[in-house]
Amino acid sequence: MENTSITAQIIETARNTGKIVTVAESCTGGKVAAALTDVAGSSAIFERGFVTYSNQAKSDMLGVSCTTLDTYGAVSEEVAREMAEGARRAAGADVAIAISGIAGPGGSEFKPEGRVCYAVSTARGTRTETVEHGALGRAQVRDAATRHALKMILAAL
Repeated sequence: MENTSITAQIIETARNTGKIVTVAESCTGGKVAAALTDVAGSSAIFERGFVTYSNQAKSDMLGVSCTTLDTYGAVSEEVAREMAEGARRAAGADVAIAISGIAGPGGSEFKPEGRVCYAVSTARGTRTETVEHGALGRAQVRDAATRHALKMILAAL
């Protein structure tokens, strides 16, 4: 499914239910926010997003604990959880998605290229998952992560 189709569904569903959506992005660098705002009418459901590429930005803007970052690393479900919960609080949103991963090139034995951790936070709680998109190349990993995040937002609505 194309991003604009998913995004149009997100906007329609969120508007119909009066929900506000926000994003906290690391490896996608704002691509999810861009996908949301590419569709007319997005201002009814999206007020702000956060691109927190560095650990310092994750702490400063989203309240991610330095202990969590030191213990698990930026690419972890634990950090993604704190990013999503922090973004939802900071934006006063109903649904927040967080994305942190290794877009490449490179990676390590423990955190390979293409690993992306996601968290979606709502009033019902926060759900995390890790997807191994594979060593597709930087642009393709970022695109795959964007599509996956949009699908998670739609499911959360």
